[in-house]
Amino acid sequence: MFFAFLGNVILDIFGITIPALRTAGGVLLLLIAIDMVFARHSGGTGTTDEEESEARHAHDISVFPLAMPLLAGPGAISAVILLTTGADSDAEFWLVIAAIIVILFLAWVTLLVAIPIQRLLGLTGLSVASRIVGILLAALAVQFVFDGVKASGLLGG
Repeated sequence: MFFAFLGNVILDIFGITIPALRTAGGVLLLLIAIDMVFARHSGGTGTTDEEESEARHAHDISVFPLAMPLLAGPGAISAVILLTTGADSDAEFWLVIAAIIVILFLAWVTLLVAIPIQRLLGLTGLSVASRIVGILLAALAVQFVFDGVKASGLLGG
């Protein structure tokens, strides 16, 4: 929500254009999608050794859940800023905000039932689902890159 409301201001402060953010966000999403398709874990979808060490010694580990890198990572932040700054009207902006709230609620519910879902799908089912979502995410990421490059005017169009 922070980036939904203040993302454009932050971009202005750093002089980042929407096409640049769209391209960078697309590249980051593509890297995450590649990890999903090939069942790898990188810095975009995991925690560092330092973060895990700090989590083991912290009294409150609520900021270290496994899902945080994907729920509030660079790809999600880029997507939120792009969707909110790309809204053509107040109604579209609030529709994006409503969608974010629904997605956060669904993510919360999904995390609550993650263990039963894992048992139901099994390891193979989870791998298949992850790969399918990874392919869809890769397509979205490539579209972000295409749109960013096109909007930048680098290719003359």
